[in-house]
Amino acid sequence: MNKNRLEAFSDGVLAIILTIMVLELKVPHGTSLEALIPIIPTFMSYVLSFIYVGIYWNNHHHMMQIVKNVNGKVLWANLHLLFWLSLFPFATAWMGENHYETWPVAVYGVILLMASVAYFILIRKLTQLHGPDSAVARAYGADVKGKASAAIYLCAIGGSFINPWIGIACYVIVAIMWFIPDTRVEHIVKKDQV
Repeated sequence: MNKNRLEAFSDGVLAIILTIMVLELKVPHGTSLEALIPIIPTFMSYVLSFIYVGIYWNNHHHMMQIVKNVNGKVLWANLHLLFWLSLFPFATAWMGENHYETWPVAVYGVILLMASVAYFILIRKLTQLHGPDSAVARAYGADVKGKASAAIYLCAIGGSFINPWIGIACYVIVAIMWFIPDTRVEHIVKKDQV
């Protein structure tokens, strides 16, 4: 099956997720800069989630550059990923509006963890479809960065019950890890073009 519909649908869902998140930002009552102070936690949660959605979109886009085709298992794995990403607006709003209390921060981490697991599953299904010598298999290999992210999320979830800022710090660390461009796919594309 052709991959174009999967890409278009995924891009559309991610755009809707970002739209829902920005709509959760409430306009402050008042015209002074002090009126912005109460929405700072919500805004900071939005910024973190926007970065995460951007990271997933960027990596999904790169992945699709080396994918030749898809099958039913890949479509379901992609929907599984989109399901967890679609929960970002809820978790973002809950965490921000409750000023980073324990349970909202921990639940945010569970959703981040499940999205990373879903992305891992998507990579595995694409590798199975394209074969062990495919560009997908060569690009993702052992996926050390993905596994490290999942481990940090687990620490963040547990750490949130000690102090929610431990969880937040871990989420920021993972975002920074992925914000630095991942060139695995670009190297494979360049090699295949030579």
